[in-house]
Amino acid sequence: MSLAAVLCRLLALASLVLATGCATGPDANPADPFEPFNRQVYRFNTAVDDAVLKPTAKVYQTVLPSPVRTGVSNFFGNLSDVWSFANSVAQLKLRNSAENAMRVSVNTVFGLGGILDIATEAGIERHSEDFGQTLGYWGVPPGPYVMLPLLGPSTVRDTLALPVDIHGDPVGYVSDIPVRNSLYALRYIDIRANLLRVGQLLDDAALDPYTFTRDAFLQSRGYAVYDGLLPDYGE
Repeated sequence: MSLAAVLCRLLALASLVLATGCATGPDANPADPFEPFNRQVYRFNTAVDDAVLKPTAKVYQTVLPSPVRTGVSNFFGNLSDVWSFANSVAQLKLRNSAENAMRVSVNTVFGLGGILDIATEAGIERHSEDFGQTLGYWGVPPGPYVMLPLLGPSTVRDTLALPVDIHGDPVGYVSDIPVRNSLYALRYIDIRANLLRVGQLLDDAALDPYTFTRDAFLQSRGYAVYDGLLPDYGE
């Protein structure tokens, strides 16, 4: 079974659990009515991270030289620009679409398939967009906060958008299944390695890491979806 199929099943499981009614009482945070369920998933994710992901990311960071890790990040960033271009078009953001298309063209042709980020050096800005942002652009509200197994913080809107994002991921079109799954794993490890320092700051600074993670995610996600102009949904 491919990694994408596993992720889709996790999403379905999370949606089923939420649908059975995990909401808290009247004193619940209106942005996080599923907090008991979310906290359980957060503890599960933290346990998996401490046992597997964080140690693997530390080995990755130690073994691979910085230029190699940068090349890996650039490669996956170039792939993500393809989907960002599609969503920029869907959001009618013509300038962002043009710049994302230019980034993919320049980095693919002149950056050895994206290993070198020539576009950034040339001053071509990256505009990260996904289908959840596209739904938000067209007025779909975020809905409650959701902590997804292994995938981490999300919202109901972004959770529903994830299967489309998975379908739009260029890695998913690699025909060789072992190679495709290896690319998924490498990207996840690279992302986790880049977050090692942030994770340490979170452990040191937050009295309640769950609340800190939730509030930081919702603020950051809202800024990304609405380009800094946050609507009021009464939350």
